[in-house]
Amino acid sequence: MTPWTRLALVPFIAQIAIGSPASDAKFNPVHLDQRASAAEYASPPYYPTPNGGWVSDWKEAYEKAQRVVSNMTLAEKVNLTTGTGFFMGPCVGQTGSAPRFGIPNICLQDSPLGIRNSDHNTAFPPGITVGATFNKDLMYTRGVGLGEEARGKGVNVLLGPAVGPLGRKPRGGRSWETFGADPVLQAIGGAQTIKGMQSTGTIAALKHLIGNEQEMYRMSSVVSKGYSSNIDDRTLHELYLWPFAEGVRAGVGSIMTGYNDVNSSACSQNSKLLNGILKDELGFQGFVMTDWLGHYTGVASALAGLDMAMPGDGAVPLFGDSYWGPELSRSVLNGSLPVNRLNDMVTRIVATWYKFDQDKDYPLPNFSTNTQDEKGPLYPGALFSPSGVVNHFVDVRGNHNATVRAVSREAVTLLKNEDDILPLRRNDSLKVFGTDAGGNPDGLNSCNDQGCNKGVLTMGWGSGTSRLPYLITPQDAIANISQSAEFYITDSFPSDVNANFEDIALVFISADSGENYITVEGNPGDRTAAGLNAWHKGDDLVKAAAERFSNVVVIVHTVGPILMEEWVDLKSVKSVVVAHLPGQEAGNSLTDVLFGDYSPSGHLPYTIPRSESDYPDSVSIINEPFGQIQDTFTEGLYVDYRHFLKANVKPRYPFGHGLSYTTFNFSNPTLSKKTALDTAYPPARPSRGSTPVYDNAIPDASEVAWPSSFDRIWRYLYPYLDKPEEIAVSNKYPYPEGYSTKPQPAPRAGGGEGGNTALYDIVFSVQVQVKNVGARRGKAVAQLYVELPSSLELDTPRLQLRQFEKTKELAPGQSTTVTLDITRKDLSVWDVEVQDWKAPVHGAGVKIWIGRSVEDLPIECKVGSDCSTHT
Repeated sequence: MTPWTRLALVPFIAQIAIGSPASDAKFNPVHLDQRASAAEYASPPYYPTPNGGWVSDWKEAYEKAQRVVSNMTLAEKVNLTTGTGFFMGPCVGQTGSAPRFGIPNICLQDSPLGIRNSDHNTAFPPGITVGATFNKDLMYTRGVGLGEEARGKGVNVLLGPAVGPLGRKPRGGRSWETFGADPVLQAIGGAQTIKGMQSTGTIAALKHLIGNEQEMYRMSSVVSKGYSSNIDDRTLHELYLWPFAEGVRAGVGSIMTGYNDVNSSACSQNSKLLNGILKDELGFQGFVMTDWLGHYTGVASALAGLDMAMPGDGAVPLFGDSYWGPELSRSVLNGSLPVNRLNDMVTRIVATWYKFDQDKDYPLPNFSTNTQDEKGPLYPGALFSPSGVVNHFVDVRGNHNATVRAVSREAVTLLKNEDDILPLRRNDSLKVFGTDAGGNPDGLNSCNDQGCNKGVLTMGWGSGTSRLPYLITPQDAIANISQSAEFYITDSFPSDVNANFEDIALVFISADSGENYITVEGNPGDRTAAGLNAWHKGDDLVKAAAERFSNVVVIVHTVGPILMEEWVDLKSVKSVVVAHLPGQEAGNSLTDVLFGDYSPSGHLPYTIPRSESDYPDSVSIINEPFGQIQDTFTEGLYVDYRHFLKANVKPRYPFGHGLSYTTFNFSNPTLSKKTALDTAYPPARPSRGSTPVYDNAIPDASEVAWPSSFDRIWRYLYPYLDKPEEIAVSNKYPYPEGYSTKPQPAPRAGGGEGGNTALYDIVFSVQVQVKNVGARRGKAVAQLYVELPSSLELDTPRLQLRQFEKTKELAPGQSTTVTLDITRKDLSVWDVEVQDWKAPVHGAGVKIWIGRSVEDLPIECKVGSDCSTHT
């Protein structure tokens, strides 16, 4: 999401959104082996917007919403769809209200890892760290914590989790906010987070739909348009859309669009994407919002399926104008926006509010995202604003520090451990190097939205951050355990260090990235200047330590893949630990593992290459300052490990890799059939249920006339119009090409939340015995990959992650049985001609592999045959 602090306002005033044209062009569902030029990637019209309310789980909420919306005035409806404006309230964004019905301003607030710009909140680990745990229970528990804190602060909609970007571009700035470079890891991480968050009554906002894979040139400005992510139909469904489908299936209440175009149509007004895929094919019942200032048109975006504009402003914030607000009122009165579309927009918002019981004693905002002072202006964006108490300093943290520590600990990924140098002993002679081991010398939270890399790296930078309530640094935690540790909190190796044979050097290095509105050490969000190397000459620091010491342990805090070739094979570099981005318990979670209280159990959520040239050229950051960038996804399905396997390139460390202090044996696999896979395509979708019915006549103009004696706040966005009675219905509105009010045929791949419910039938189940055959306690992760048969006659990645499970902690000699379920969709490919998911009948020719990483798969099960174990 875009930054909403005063310091960040200046660059955005210049970003005047020119957007995509109102019409949608043709969408070309090319095959992966039929590459089209960028000009051929386009998006077809899909109108009208399917009404929400036909899914049974949402029936009660929609019935409540219908009763309310039926009695709303036009002003009240418009009020709930449009933000009140930049800095026009306590939250990063808020809608207008409908007080007659008890509906307050709906508060929307960042971020996916905690309450941004708040106080007495928890700084949880971000998504990439959560993904590295491969622990579904912790994913859910962290989601509960996020939801509890949002509710406690009065946040109605917490803007997360993020499952886009997918991590296609290793230098991409915001991949650390998401769960890893695989759609299933993203899907499970996102769905578990959503379920946890929404169990508290907080509405989750799944983002960013879709294809926002780099930060540079994502937004439109006076000189250029945001880039177009050109994605073929099959790649869209099998990679980038997969986690969104699972999020919808989990019942997510809202979805945020990306800034960029997809196939030459802006995400926030792409009718194929919003109407056709999200609301029709995937059966999404909640509401769709823009990212902040990612709103580019008025009527066209509403017709395309957008339901809420955030923060409400037009092309330039703080001018007091909007594409919606009073203009949406005007559009209804002049007939250019059908009343039934507005009714559906409002109903989706109100139904979501009811769905999560926010009508039942849900707190109002008790904090301000604009100031840390107790008192201040209520509407800081106004030239003149009333003032009052804006921060009540409500402590919402509970015992969430335990969750932070558990997640960060289970994410710690041991890549190398020669001579069993780890775990450390408490009396080991330690020399600790690197600023990444210490704190920020300028003070905690001294950098706006964590827009710097000073001290231990706990998170990237940008709107996906939160303030740290405290920070346990590695230096703090090591000093609490070891009486024989010396600290050199510098990134230049000291010349006067005495190295003894028994010393162990702990070298801390980092690699950072973030959102585009902040540039850190020459990196404008994406890692353009730093590349994939460690920051602050971290490679040199490791090499210098390796020259002096016989035993070196390298600890890496990083947003994503980092190159290690300059030092990883040096004789004295005995161990490499990736601690990802740990949040506020950085030191404690790390020392829990370093000193052996827990065995490491994290696994890489991405591949670590030997060279950046190992990736396809198409995943590089594109730097073209003028004209619209055409970012064509020519690598198709071959992202991250899928590419490395196809290109037969040996990475430094493969996706899913992670060592332990103990050893696990996988044995006794059994494959059982569940729901019969008797047909290539799923059974016919069920018919849609009914949706709310309204009087869709154009309302009386007086409903949006300014109330008498109304005290206006300058720049605040209202739904009212001057002289609305003079607005006449016009038949001259230039509707987008292909616009129609006739409902589309129901997509055959649809039928429920997430698509045809039969896609999620379990067709096979694999049970594997996991035994701890080592000498220490630990947890194991079983990863299941599928290999689809050539009979599908499509170019398909050789191995694809489809399921995983983490065991409980096993004592030496203890074993447990892990069950891994496989759905019809897991064995399917997207048929671009039929527009449905196609699987091999009876699973014929499918191979199922289970193991510790994508390159370590000792269990093989062939459908229709026995399973076997390979050494």
